[in-house]
Amino acid sequence: MTYLQALIIAIIEGLTEFLPVSSTGHMILADSLMKIQNRDFAKTFEIVIQLGAIIAVLALYIKRFFVGINIYLKLAIAFLPTGVIGLLAYKTIKQYLFNPYTVSISLIVGGILLIVLDKWSDRKSSAYKNVEEISYLGSFKIGFIQCFSMIPGVSRAAATILGGVYAGFDRKQAAEFSFLLAIPTMFAASGYDLLKEKDNIHSSDLQLLLFGGLIAFVVAIFAVKAFIAFLNKYGFKHFGYYRIVLGILFLVYALGTGMVLTD
Repeated sequence: MTYLQALIIAIIEGLTEFLPVSSTGHMILADSLMKIQNRDFAKTFEIVIQLGAIIAVLALYIKRFFVGINIYLKLAIAFLPTGVIGLLAYKTIKQYLFNPYTVSISLIVGGILLIVLDKWSDRKSSAYKNVEEISYLGSFKIGFIQCFSMIPGVSRAAATILGGVYAGFDRKQAAEFSFLLAIPTMFAASGYDLLKEKDNIHSSDLQLLLFGGLIAFVVAIFAVKAFIAFLNKYGFKHFGYYRIVLGILFLVYALGTGMVLTD
């Protein structure tokens, strides 16, 4: 992987990680288009640079973690389903589902769900004054729905936002809880991947990982702020339309060029 390729992937990560469009899906599609050769390292790079985006959210929402222990408990419960299932299914998912066909289909299906969610959540008032008031059962529901985001192209943000609205949040609160839940979820995913791949990562690879993480951090700062403003004004439907169009285009491209299902 070159620094130019790393730059492009990191920008994509920062822009899309907290949008309901699937950052992993976009990075896999970008990998395929740029024909990156070392796919094993590329997969690790895509997961590890999420740490940069996590730190961006931590910087933006740091005050949330000083209001009491309640938010920590709610996030822990929400993280539990993904933590358990992710640990059991990690190797299978990474080996068999990180491909353009899975991503394309997931983008299309997820786009349809976002359009439905937009109509469902329109003018929906929240059952809670703030995200910290979510019930423990509601937190678990969001965490369970987040498990589907382990399929590339589904989008962790889309799954948790959908789960948040289902659990009683309005659009903005669902997005904010999604940001907060990203911190333990993505720290666990990135840390686990680093642990598994530590023997295959060289010093030159570490430089690329640090470079990518820094770029993802800077871009994510701006992307999160812009997303909240866009969401309040336009809702989810435009993300749904985008996902469907992108998914169809890339599925046609993948079929037309005979891209392999797995690497």
